[in-house]
Amino acid sequence: MTSSGSSRASRVIPFRELTAVSADGAPLHVEVHGLETGPAVVLAHGWTCSTAFWAAQIRDLAVDHRVIAYDQRGHGRTPASAVCSTDVLADDLEAVLAATLAPGEKAVIAGHSMGGMTVLAAAGGDVFRRHAGAVLLCSTGASRLVAESTLVPIRAGRLRTWLTGHVLGSRAPLGPVTPVAKAVLKYATMGAGSAPHLVETCARIVHACPRTVRRAWSHVLNVLDLDHAVRELSVPTAVIVGTGDRLTPPVHARRIAAALPQCVGLTELPGLGHMTPVEAPEFVTARIRELVSTYTQLKEGA
Repeated sequence: MTSSGSSRASRVIPFRELTAVSADGAPLHVEVHGLETGPAVVLAHGWTCSTAFWAAQIRDLAVDHRVIAYDQRGHGRTPASAVCSTDVLADDLEAVLAATLAPGEKAVIAGHSMGGMTVLAAAGGDVFRRHAGAVLLCSTGASRLVAESTLVPIRAGRLRTWLTGHVLGSRAPLGPVTPVAKAVLKYATMGAGSAPHLVETCARIVHACPRTVRRAWSHVLNVLDLDHAVRELSVPTAVIVGTGDRLTPPVHARRIAAALPQCVGLTELPGLGHMTPVEAPEFVTARIRELVSTYTQLKEGA
C-alpha cells in the first residue's frame, strides 16, 4: 500500500489556480487539476501540511476527474490569519466549494486530519449541503484529541494529556530536515514500515509550515469539540484510519463511524500511521474513486 516512487509525491502542476475569498475576506490559495468537465473531488489537507500532501491522489485522479485542492490558512500559499477556529475552517471550505463548483454540482470531499475536522465543522452549512455528494474522512477525530493521543508513550491520564499538549503546541522551530528530524516525524506520524522517501516527503511538507501557524492551530485542536457535527454529516461517508496512528488513534474513527447518519465503511489499515493518504495512496485514491462512481456520477439514462 505504499507509493512506488518518490516522483509520485512531487508537486503536481495545476491547470488553473485561483483565490477563493472566505466569509471574513481571507484569501485562500486553490488549485484545480485534471479534466475541467470531469467529476469533482475536493481535497482538504491537515494541520502543518499543504496541497502537496495530496500529490499522489491528485496525480492519479486528475487523469479522469477534476481535482480541487486548497491550502488551509497559514499553510502552503495561503496567508496566515489572526483568526483560527473551526468556524473559519468551515467558512473556508464553503468558499472553496462556491468558487469552484457549478450551482448544484456534487463533489466527493476528502479531508485528512484537520481537513476531516474542517469537513465536520462545515457539515451543517447550506453551501456544504448543496455540494457534498459523499465524504471521505482520513485519520481524523472530532474531540478529545490531546487526551486520547498516544504520542507520549505513558499511561493515559492527566500527565500524558499535559505533556502531549505541550509537545503539539511547542514554540520550538522544527529546523532543517535532518535524519533525527525524520526519525522523530516518522515515530509521531507514520507507521514503522514507511519507506524512507515517504518519510522524507512528509518531513519536508511539515517542516515548511511556520511555527507560529503550527502553534496557533494546535490550540484549536486542543479544545476541539465537533461531536455534534458528526451527527449533522448526513451524506454517505467513509472513514479510514491506520492502526498505528498516534495522533488520532482508531478510537476516534470508530466513534465517528458509529455516530454518522450514513457511514458507508470504516477501514482500519494495519500498521499504518497518521499519514494515510501518503502511506497508502492507492487505497485512499481507490476509495475516493468508489465514492465518486457510487454517489456523485449520474447513472446512464437518469
